[in-house]
Amino acid sequence: MRFQGYPGNSELSMTFIRPVILSGGSGTRLWPLSRRKDPKQFAQLVGEECLFAGVLKTVADRTKFAAPIIIGNIEHKFLIEAVLERLNIRDARIYLEPMGRNTAPAAILAAVTEEDAQALHLVMPSDHVIADKNAFYRAVEMSAPAAQGGRFVLFGIKPSRPETGFGYILPASDATASVHSIASFHEKPVEGAAIELIAKGALWNSGIFFYQPRTLINEAAAFIPNCLHLCRLALKTATGKDSNFVLGEESYSAMESHAFDRAIMEKTTYGSVVPCDMGWSDLGAWQALWQIADKDESQNAKIGHVVAKDVEGSYLRSYGPTLAVMGVKDVTVVATKDSVLVMPLSRAQDVKDLVDDLGDVHEALTHEHPRVVRPWGTYESIARGEGFQVKHITVLPGRSLSLQMHHHRAEHWVVVAGMAKVECDGEEKLVFPNQSVYVPSRSKHRLSNPGQVNLQLIEVQSGDYLGEDDIVRFEDQYGRVTTVAPDAAKTGT
Repeated sequence: MRFQGYPGNSELSMTFIRPVILSGGSGTRLWPLSRRKDPKQFAQLVGEECLFAGVLKTVADRTKFAAPIIIGNIEHKFLIEAVLERLNIRDARIYLEPMGRNTAPAAILAAVTEEDAQALHLVMPSDHVIADKNAFYRAVEMSAPAAQGGRFVLFGIKPSRPETGFGYILPASDATASVHSIASFHEKPVEGAAIELIAKGALWNSGIFFYQPRTLINEAAAFIPNCLHLCRLALKTATGKDSNFVLGEESYSAMESHAFDRAIMEKTTYGSVVPCDMGWSDLGAWQALWQIADKDESQNAKIGHVVAKDVEGSYLRSYGPTLAVMGVKDVTVVATKDSVLVMPLSRAQDVKDLVDDLGDVHEALTHEHPRVVRPWGTYESIARGEGFQVKHITVLPGRSLSLQMHHHRAEHWVVVAGMAKVECDGEEKLVFPNQSVYVPSRSKHRLSNPGQVNLQLIEVQSGDYLGEDDIVRFEDQYGRVTTVAPDAAKTGT
């Protein structure tokens, strides 16, 4: 599919602008909301959609943009697919990384896969907010001729404050139309240096890049040739179908991590920057959310069940329990069902270090929430003790769990809403609200929702081992079949 470009710009006719959405980050500075298996781009931080969906909607107009390429982490496969399904986006190509290798390999992968010689790639992080869409489209239009001419165009944001959590770009004085050459890059300066840079006309680095794929391939061959080689090998050994692929793990794991800025932009002679004022925020830390949030007369942002007394200039947010805060100023307090973060608002950039320490003593809290998303629905652990665990399970209409077996646990299912179809050792039965079924250990079983509404049930597990890896999948419509339980060696089974 080709589009006719932007009105009034005949040079852009018959040109692809293909969005390349980078969705592999973990967003650790927004812990406890953002976690490795459920990162911030899939969270509803502002508005009614998650950040990933917001970026996809920004480039959803197929008269302006071609079908997107999405580079994500394999751990987020079902989160990505769920958003695409909800937005009814059927033409995206998805490439899943077996492990993160930063932004340069992701952009190179997209460039290598591009089949159209007229394409321009618009690389966008999936966890940013662009409030003024029209200003963004104008920036794309203004910078397209430079990108077509073999330049890398970086979108630079006009600063509103001396932010120390962003990188800065100092444009050169050789303005051509609205696109400038780049004089220098400055990575996360201290406040005094940031003030000086802003006075000189420096811009924030948005992480949005615009260029021809062949320009990137040529520069990657010059600066990081091994990365380019391994990207091609990872694509050659990728598995999957229907525009949904998992990159070859052996090649990808051999690759070094490369940031696009340092590996390409700081070395190329083709770097450019276009100044933008489009209501951009990377929402990389809780302080950034406080800055864009609605606030009360005491400059407090309060989201969720929050009661505040004698509190000023603070960000207070609860994703479950009632949060009561009194007698503090300029703090961040964020509560989830299993964790609470308390810190000065000014320390927002340091949360990553705290999460690193937390991972040493309680790794599970950095990986996922109690409520876990699966392609068939969700499950949430609501109680756990020696030899038992209780979960709340939701199965979406028409969805089914895998045909599976557990070595170490039995399960009792109590249906509370909807209708369950249960297969156990070759026998099938329908289970209705207020009815239950027992699934012994080592039985081959499957749970499905044949109805039109969500199936809600309570699962009580009992046994000597209750880990999620005690599972053998025999059939699975989501491609997750296993033949031997990973933990079988624990008991010799």
